[in-house]
Amino acid sequence: MSLRTRLLANLPWLCVALSLAAGGDALALPQEVERALAERRVPAASLSVFVQEIGAPAPLVSHHAAIPRNPASTMKVLTTYAALELLGPAHTWHTKAHATGPVRDQVLDGNLVIEGGGDPFMTADRWWGFVNALRQAGIERITGDVVIDNSYFAPQNDDRAAFDNRPYRAYNVVPDALTVNFQTVNVSVAPDAATASARVRLYPWPANLSVDNELRLDRGCRGTGGVIVVSPEGPSGNRLNVAGHYGAGCAPLSVQRAVMRAPEFAYGTFRTFWQQSGGTIDGGMRIGPVPPNARLLHTFDSLSLAEVIRLVNKFSSNVMARSLLLTLAAEKAGRPGTTANGQRVIGEFLAARGIAMPGLVIENGAGLSRIERVTAAGLGGVLLEAWRSPYSAEFQASLPVAAVDGTLRRRFRTPGMEGRVRMKTGNLDGVSALAGYVNSASGRNYVAVIILNHPDADQGSGAVVQAALVNWLFGR
Repeated sequence: MSLRTRLLANLPWLCVALSLAAGGDALALPQEVERALAERRVPAASLSVFVQEIGAPAPLVSHHAAIPRNPASTMKVLTTYAALELLGPAHTWHTKAHATGPVRDQVLDGNLVIEGGGDPFMTADRWWGFVNALRQAGIERITGDVVIDNSYFAPQNDDRAAFDNRPYRAYNVVPDALTVNFQTVNVSVAPDAATASARVRLYPWPANLSVDNELRLDRGCRGTGGVIVVSPEGPSGNRLNVAGHYGAGCAPLSVQRAVMRAPEFAYGTFRTFWQQSGGTIDGGMRIGPVPPNARLLHTFDSLSLAEVIRLVNKFSSNVMARSLLLTLAAEKAGRPGTTANGQRVIGEFLAARGIAMPGLVIENGAGLSRIERVTAAGLGGVLLEAWRSPYSAEFQASLPVAAVDGTLRRRFRTPGMEGRVRMKTGNLDGVSALAGYVNSASGRNYVAVIILNHPDADQGSGAVVQAALVNWLFGR
């Protein structure tokens, strides 16, 4: 590429840089946004806004756009787009099964080694498919152990309780090279008339997870707020305690809980599904690498990356986004994938594309962080670059659509607006953010990034300010 071509390609960003360096706004905040800030008593200094029409040489609005702020889950815009560009939309992850001994008369005389490949979406149903494929390969009994090789990612050693002291919440699950069903079980509670007690069931139910049912069954139904589901042994424990009061006249209750550690959870659910399919396992579980002499039995492919980023962005999956960061590290900087290498890979990606993002701080790439920082202008630059990408269709399809799906399904329902706003949401304590594309009533396309860091941001102020800006932009 010639120097002239590179300069022309980067001209819009040169204009942005000059505007920000001069300290002046391209255009002051719209009056609608200023009124929303005043009504909510939120200082304008706590807000960053970047708006630019696609194809325009400079921003339409640039309000504190160069100040690094906590982006919450809008950080996933950067992680998913970098993954799309660096790995390609057809990239897949592979979970493999190996045998350390011969298979005769449906008996594996040795260990079964399961090699995790970092699949971000190995749900219980897909895990059952993996088990069933092995059964169909002609194995009924395993005489040795089930060995888990999760060395594709480096051990994270993160405390699931560190973020908000809720280690049982699915959003706090730490990624692993063999994460099954997001390490969560669905706990169902229902009255059992035959035994005059409350019945507890799990799905999936790991064979190595015990449940202590201490529920008291009351008459009638006073609500189910007294039911408590906890893991008394902590995130690495293998016991789940269900305690409290439950009314015999109440409807069945269902809650989701994150339990155990990833290898134990994968082994436990594998053993359950294996036994349910009629198979037997003589040994237990071990963690270790695939032996050099092991024979490959089966490879189970994941969804494509294009499908994965759609799930990440539309439903804001933290563990899937974090897995993407580690995958980038493993594939582009060498195995095992580490967070530090993932951070470096994304930094190099931004530099290669000429996207300026001063003050960028990536902790895990998911936005579930108190320290992650990004500028509105930098995130806007990513969105502008994504619009011009050969994979633009795949990226835009991953974003929630206003009044249609994902985290925007109940927002921006103004007549005529449906389907014309595609934006990633982000919310944490004191943080509310929105980043994506707006197709205005006149047919113009805009990139818009709104980041509010203020104690009241997640208590309604952020949504009010976002609505004011998006509605103003849609009306242009």
